[in-house]
Amino acid sequence: MRDLVEAAKSARARAHAPYSRFFVGAAMRDELGRVHAGGNIENAAYPQGWCAEPSAISHLVMAGGTRITEVVVMGNGDTLCTPCGGCRQKIREFAAGDVKIHCCTEHGDLIRTFTLDELLPHSFGPENLK
Repeated sequence: MRDLVEAAKSARARAHAPYSRFFVGAAMRDELGRVHAGGNIENAAYPQGWCAEPSAISHLVMAGGTRITEVVVMGNGDTLCTPCGGCRQKIREFAAGDVKIHCCTEHGDLIRTFTLDELLPHSFGPENLK
């Protein structure tokens, strides 16, 4: 998990959060073991910004990944920062319910680990459309 933590920390350091000053980094491992990271990017027109998790998902998809197998998320300080509701659903598109989501301090210390099912119980996913 250390490689994911370092990638999330690096992405968080490059996040664009001039308005809220709440910097978030996320890193995800794909089915081939590759790590993909992203940071939140705010916009002066607030609803137009995006979270760290979709940034990382975009990198994963553009690299040819199709599955998320593990996630690390970190926000400011030592406060628990879990993916927001929309990001949980975005992760769900590419991850099974048992995928671990590790929430870390901005320094990389583990605060808590959840499964996607714990964060998004009874979710709607691709299999619902088959």
